[in-house]
Amino acid sequence: MTKRLGWLLFGLALSLLTGCSVDPGTGPDDVKWDRETCERCRMVLSDRNHSAQIRYYPANKKRSKVMKFDDIGCAVIWLEDKPWKDDPKTQIWVTDRHGGGWLNAREAFYIKGDLTPMEYGLGAQQEAAEGSLNYEQAKEHIFVVEKRFNLHGLDLLKRLQERQSDRQSDRVDFHNHNSGETQQ
Repeated sequence: MTKRLGWLLFGLALSLLTGCSVDPGTGPDDVKWDRETCERCRMVLSDRNHSAQIRYYPANKKRSKVMKFDDIGCAVIWLEDKPWKDDPKTQIWVTDRHGGGWLNAREAFYIKGDLTPMEYGLGAQQEAAEGSLNYEQAKEHIFVVEKRFNLHGLDLLKRLQERQSDRQSDRVDFHNHNSGETQQ
């Protein structure tokens, strides 16, 4: 009797452990708000009305992988150069601007003018509204905003490298100037 009970408890514990750790492979993942960071900009995910997720299947992998973003703009830009961006299995989810949970980003409608974490200004909702954008129009808007205001992209890296180079040449000039002086 006790041996049977032991096996029953073992089976129950094993099923609970495996059931809790299995990724469903579809849909949005749970977010640890105020603890997880955006895959692109590394800001903490705290805005529950403007976040996004991308679920994709890496090459030669059976399981999907989920990336989380603080703004639909970060998600769209991050996805742009990925080989799986057009794969039909790739899922993009965005939170409803009214707090209604996760929406399929490709089917959502986007309203301009929201205050969003990275200032792309788009809030997603399930229903169309006057002036709302579909997903393709929202992507165009995001790239226009990114081109106009990108201060943390490649231009910044280039400016930092130029500044570092200028500092190094100033140090060499200073050192050469000081070593060439005559002492009295």
